[in-house]
Amino acid sequence: MKHTLIKDTCIINEGQRVYGDLLIKSGRIEKIGGNIEIKANATEINGSDQFLLPGVIDDQVHFREPGLTHKATIYSEARAAVAGGTTSFMEMPNTKPPAFTLDLLEQKYARAAESSLANYSFFMGTANDNLGEILKANKEKSRICGLKIFMGSSTGNLLVDNPLVLEKVFGSSEMLIATHCEDEPMFRRKFEELKKIKPHLEASDHPVIRDEEVCFESSFKAIQYAKRNGSRLHILHITTAKELQLFTNMIPLKDKKITAEVCVHHLHFTANDYARLGNQIKCNPAIKAAYNRDALWEALLDDRLDIIATDHAPHTWEEKQGDYEHTHAGLPLVQHSLQLMLHYVNEGKISLEKMVQKMSHSVADCFQIRERGYIREGYHADLVLVNMNRPTTISKENILYKCGWSPLEGFTVPASIEYTFVNGHAVYGKGTFDESQWGERLLFNRD
Repeated sequence: MKHTLIKDTCIINEGQRVYGDLLIKSGRIEKIGGNIEIKANATEINGSDQFLLPGVIDDQVHFREPGLTHKATIYSEARAAVAGGTTSFMEMPNTKPPAFTLDLLEQKYARAAESSLANYSFFMGTANDNLGEILKANKEKSRICGLKIFMGSSTGNLLVDNPLVLEKVFGSSEMLIATHCEDEPMFRRKFEELKKIKPHLEASDHPVIRDEEVCFESSFKAIQYAKRNGSRLHILHITTAKELQLFTNMIPLKDKKITAEVCVHHLHFTANDYARLGNQIKCNPAIKAAYNRDALWEALLDDRLDIIATDHAPHTWEEKQGDYEHTHAGLPLVQHSLQLMLHYVNEGKISLEKMVQKMSHSVADCFQIRERGYIREGYHADLVLVNMNRPTTISKENILYKCGWSPLEGFTVPASIEYTFVNGHAVYGKGTFDESQWGERLLFNRD
């Protein structure tokens, strides 16, 4: 059996710091802490002056396969993910064709099984006419991360804003429902009104068009649907101070039926950054004024916001150029989310323990992921070893996304990713990959 022994490290887990060794055996965590000695041959890794964390679980990415592989593939983006310490991802249905059926969804799982270095799950998409498929998917709820509804900011049958359809979906789904909440008629109206007085729009107009009211109205509606139907609702990428009044920290996460996440770019950038980065940071929902970022940080730290994610959405450099109206919305982030948050740990904005909670523990709890997200004996060995004394400057030379760019280029983060383990396999270490083993399908503890 294959053994890996990580020696003399600081293990961050469940709000505690444990100093010592960790033994990996056959893909699982065998023993934690103390001085571990084994008779069997083992690969030994020196973890001194480093931190061993549970691997990041990113519940919101767009890896573009099938149909949009000129932007990204499951292989390319999962490779970038593990280089950044993300060991599991959940991918969205807006590919070509969209994942509206179980058959299409299983095709994505099959592709990931032969090309993803990280563990994986895929959301089923919601359309105006696929209720039958949603009912069939209920039987697979232990094998599918959830159902995704675009209540705004999408096109074609991906946009679901018919109240009758939404009521049926919220009433029928036994899975977690994840929503993109922006009120489509409202932001389209704001767009037309602004065009009348300003014919040539620019990136800085994005948060004016997709403003606080656009987000709040849609999030409020989603919560009303969920409450009427007793649904398990997870609202993605919250961006506004106003929306935060919709969420509570008065009950533990395991008892919440309505949860919310924040994304790293909304914790990092503000509307002031449009002057420097322009359409590079155009995304939906929009990056907004600085007071919203301050409110998001406060809500993250007091547990009204439950999860940190990325909404990794790569587009080619060419697709991000040109005039505001025709550039694509979204930015690539999955390779650098952990390092960016470690910057804020280094700045004293968030503790290392709290960061691990929001990027690993809480994601596992929110989605009821089986035996992942924690450093526990018997759990899958999804781990990342980080060195807080080796700064890294993000540059085109070390970006691994297929699109080849990042809005964080030139930014120096205080830490390097030394090793990433996926199911006990050192898939990434000291700047090199071992692609001899693929990730696994995530499973969920749902009756």
